[in-house]
Amino acid sequence: MRAMILAAGRGERMRPLTDTVPKPLLEAGGHSLIEYHLRALARAGIGDVVINHAHLGARIEDRLGDGARYGLRIVYSPEGEGGLETGGGILRALPLLGAEPFVVVNGDIWTDYPFERLPRAPRALAHLVLVSNPAHHPAGDFTLAEGRIGNGVAPRHTFGGIGVYRPELFAGCAPGAFPLAPLLRAAADRGAVDGELYEGAWMDIGTPERLAELERRITERGDGFG
Repeated sequence: MRAMILAAGRGERMRPLTDTVPKPLLEAGGHSLIEYHLRALARAGIGDVVINHAHLGARIEDRLGDGARYGLRIVYSPEGEGGLETGGGILRALPLLGAEPFVVVNGDIWTDYPFERLPRAPRALAHLVLVSNPAHHPAGDFTLAEGRIGNGVAPRHTFGGIGVYRPELFAGCAPGAFPLAPLLRAAADRGAVDGELYEGAWMDIGTPERLAELERRITERGDGFG
């Protein structure tokens, strides 16, 4: 099974930090955000990782290299300075990901989710990991009932930025920039998205304040998972 880490975001809410450092390379607890994912994927036995990048992408390649020091094989999917958003970035990387289901994880989250428990061959087009709604996103994104993701009104949980996708999810998509969320919502309306609720450690590191909170958490609790 292969995995993709989404690392092409500009990180506007993280400025000025991201004016000189790509968001996935911001550090907490002595490690960059993306390195926590790389170590977790390696522990789960996922050896091949695709990383897309745009803003300051060369710095990501310089820092991570071919992945050998993490026990991985890393290849890159450069998108240019503008980027292709989440859906367009995955579509562009499909030739690198192959014909089988693959894992995708957002590069700007931090979690102790055990990637080994993800389904290798989901029954549906996608399998999403949901989390409890954080304070900055109280409305949530999706419902979850008997393992099936939906677009109902309540109770809703937040998409945790971790999923397994079949390449067929992107059938009919045209190359270019487009978000992933509408594809997932349309597939959920067809009953083609499964999921789970994860109640372990998870944070969306979208602002400097949340990055500082993560630093405090790792320093005080020693739960860097690194």
